[in-house]
Amino acid sequence: MRPAAIRSIALAVSREMALTALLLLGVSFVVFLILYLSPGDPFSVLLEGQMAGDAARAGIREALGVPKAWYAQYLSWLGNMLEGNFGTSIRTGLPVFGEIVRVGLNTLYLTLGSLLITLCIAVPIALHAAVRGDTALSWPLTMLAYVVSALPVFWLGYLVIYVFIHKFGLFPLISGSSGAQEPAWLYFMVPIAVLGIANGTVSEVIRYLRDEMSRVMAEDYIRTARAKGGSVWRHAFKEGLLIPVTEIIASKIPFILGGAVIVEQVFNWPGMGRMAWQAAQDRDFPVIMGIAMVAAAFVRLGSLLQSLVYAAVNPRGPQE
Repeated sequence: MRPAAIRSIALAVSREMALTALLLLGVSFVVFLILYLSPGDPFSVLLEGQMAGDAARAGIREALGVPKAWYAQYLSWLGNMLEGNFGTSIRTGLPVFGEIVRVGLNTLYLTLGSLLITLCIAVPIALHAAVRGDTALSWPLTMLAYVVSALPVFWLGYLVIYVFIHKFGLFPLISGSSGAQEPAWLYFMVPIAVLGIANGTVSEVIRYLRDEMSRVMAEDYIRTARAKGGSVWRHAFKEGLLIPVTEIIASKIPFILGGAVIVEQVFNWPGMGRMAWQAAQDRDFPVIMGIAMVAAAFVRLGSLLQSLVYAAVNPRGPQE
């Protein structure tokens, strides 16, 4: 790799890391303030089934070493987080970080798998439409992709459960009997496919990639390469495919994470979405804070990937 590319990538990483630190600090403060001002008391969870009076809650707070003032609570949490300690779950008493890592891998499989399915569907359709135009094959496929992308992810999820699981009994429920004959990975593909199809990204990838590839194919350097008998795809790959795909994925990561929360609820998928839902019901603030930080960091990883691709493709260009 050229020194200019290495310097550009290092500069992009440094800038993104600084922005990520500021973003995580802002996210942590806003989420903590919303939780603090929201109705309910997380310490009442530990007194469930008992008379949760003020004295009892104060005793629990003192036993856990939680400061009374909201700013002291935030600074205490922030200091612990900077040391790698995300706190302890109020409900389970287990370290938050370990719990998030345990279920975070499942959410990572779900989101990355759905992204792969989205790209496998959208990229061939977009490239065919950009090169050949609206043909008898590309136009129906594009319209079908637009219709499927408009389906609510929870509706498609329940439809798949009804048709394939309850109607035909093809897959066991994730919490069902262990005597099912289908391999586990086969069922895991069902929620991944549902999120990959109905996350609303397929149609946007097709439209954006088709427009960008059509624009690049009309550039002078592409016509020159075609006239010289060179590889058109090799010249058009970076600007017409790599950058647009990276850009649209980075912008859609928050929406995919939001869809993952719904899919995890529909399919009983043991991921961060289900944990966040349960933590919100239990008023388990340390778990909610930890999941919010991990989700914000995951979103920033998309922007970091986008900046790295820009820097590697065009080391001397301005990074926007």
